[in-house]
Amino acid sequence: MSESSTGAAAAEAVTEAAAAAGNWRRAGVAGAALGVLAAGAAAGVAIERLTVGRGMRKKARLALDAAGPYGSLRGMPGTAYADDGTELSYEVEEVETDGEQAARRRRLLGRRAPAPVTVVFSHGYCLSQDSWHFQRDALRGAVRAVYWDQRSHARSGRGVDQAERDVPVSIDQLGRDLRAVIDAAAPEGPLVLVGHSMGGMTTMALADQFPELIRERVVGVALVGTSSGKLGQVNFGLPVAGMNAVRRVLPGVLRTLGSQAELVERGRRATADLFAGVIKRYSFSSRDVDPAIARFAERMIESTPIDVVAEFYPAFAEHDKAAALERFAGLPVLVLAGEKDLVTPSEHSEAIAALLPDADLVLVPDAGHLVMLEHPDAVTDRLAELLARAGAGRAAADAGSSSG
Repeated sequence: MSESSTGAAAAEAVTEAAAAAGNWRRAGVAGAALGVLAAGAAAGVAIERLTVGRGMRKKARLALDAAGPYGSLRGMPGTAYADDGTELSYEVEEVETDGEQAARRRRLLGRRAPAPVTVVFSHGYCLSQDSWHFQRDALRGAVRAVYWDQRSHARSGRGVDQAERDVPVSIDQLGRDLRAVIDAAAPEGPLVLVGHSMGGMTTMALADQFPELIRERVVGVALVGTSSGKLGQVNFGLPVAGMNAVRRVLPGVLRTLGSQAELVERGRRATADLFAGVIKRYSFSSRDVDPAIARFAERMIESTPIDVVAEFYPAFAEHDKAAALERFAGLPVLVLAGEKDLVTPSEHSEAIAALLPDADLVLVPDAGHLVMLEHPDAVTDRLAELLARAGAGRAAADAGSSSG
């Protein structure tokens, strides 16, 4: 690329950033606040701006949306009801008994017969059950599994308490939601609980409020890219002084955004191209992440309404479930994170493992927050090991009790 063309591309980036800021300003005061962020975001995507034109980027997104297979897997649908009446959408993948699935079970779990467990997957903030695409594909038919969408996300209903009664979202509420899903989709039998990010926090909240369920039915736990607390200290890879300023204003900005959701969504769509680079930075670490996977993550995050984003954010600062981790003591536990996670840094996984000294701690190199999409084989292999341990553990326990 010549110096003149580089300069022209750089000028285009600045022009688009200014236009993006203008689009946000038309959404009102809240839009003006995000307009500043939009202009600043240009620096994070400068390299892509210098090498790929806007029209080409748009065509590439459309092609990826049309051809990408990610998020296409579906199971038997069901609906659970939270204690406030919110409809919680889940899907069940049942065990298949043909020869191919038996071979898959043997390969993944070290056993020919189905493991006597149900695996319940809980997703993270601004994501959906489809974020487990690769793990779902690998385990499909080999083990009974439940995938669900958190309240106000994807196919689940808008939180009734939030929409009708202005009750703040809490991680404790999400724990009760998970209990409702378990009661509906897996009312009996041993369980393995798998949670990513907010889903991991949801799992901890379940343990905190329903210790008898953990004691009587849970035979394994996987906590992926999550935290037991102190999320208010995370700097997201930004200078500490700057992040402290952001923390002071962000809750108010988000509240204002949520109150002007329709106008803000217009501005959000107008600046989607600009923020794609920001989403990628905070989702992945690898430079060569598959563009189709990056676009898949982008679509999930973009599909979360701004008022839902605003509602959930304050709950993370209040989250503190370190004491609840003792409910998992004595169980097979996997604690896994990307080494370069900027959202829930790997130090938070190390802190969890320190409170569960028998847990397996796995830090995946060159991986960010969406480690299960970025390095799916590493995550799937570790989950298979956990499932094998959990199935063998329950079988051994049952044999021991029956012989006594």
